[in-house]
Order: sequence, then structure tokens, then C-alpha cells
Amino acid sequence: HLIAVVSWMAGLLYLPRIFVYHVENVHDQNISMIFKTMEKKLYFYIMMPAMFLTWFFGLILVSILGFEILVTFWMKLKLILVVSLTVFHFYLASCLNNFKLDKNIKTSRFFRIINEVPTILLILTVFIVIFKPL
Repeated sequence: HLIAVVSWMAGLLYLPRIFVYHVENVHDQNISMIFKTMEKKLYFYIMMPAMFLTWFFGLILVSILGFEILVTFWMKLKLILVVSLTVFHFYLASCLNNFKLDKNIKTSRFFRIINEVPTILLILTVFIVIFKPL
């Protein structure tokens, strides 16, 4: 589970950064094509499998611990944050599609700002898992 989470988080942190560079180089068709290839491979070959494995092994862990753990406050918070990461993941897919179709209207500043979203969600999730608030 942990290896899948680390891989998924790496992608969630890196893809918006690639978008920043893509926006800043969109005028150069050759460079833009390179970024499109990088984005596609990162999303489909690393991020999607890592997200799937994170959920898969996470659910296995829940079943091992017992499904009654789902009623605990800290686990509910953790699930809310993981679902938020998943929504963010699919939002990045829509951004990826806009770049693919050359229809991106977002700025590099926008992508720099949203690049902080997974960082904040990760920090909150780690604290919740470690301290397990009541």
C-alpha cells in the first residue's frame, strides 16, 4: 500500500509541474509534443496504476483490520482526504485532455498554485494516520 501511495503522490506532485513548463513552452510545437508525451506516460503508466493499487491495497488493509474501523473518526477523515486526492487526480486528467487538444486556457501560475493541493492533502493524511484523532 505504501509503495503505491508514494508512486501516486509522486505523480500528483509532478504532473502539475509539467503543466507549468508546458504552458510556458506552448508556442514551440516540438517542445509541446514532448510535454504531451511526458504527461500522457506519467498519467496512464504511473499515476493510474498507482492510484488503483493504492485503493486496492487500502481496501485489503481495511478488511484485515476489520470493517468496523470505517466508523472511527480518523478513518472517515482519511477517506475524505483520499477521495479528495482521487478527485484531484481526475481533475488533472481533464487538464491533460485540454493540453492534448491544445485547448488549455490555464496559466502557469494556476498550475503552480494547484501543485500545492496534493502536498496539503498528503500532510493532513499523514498526521491523521499517525495521531488518529478521536
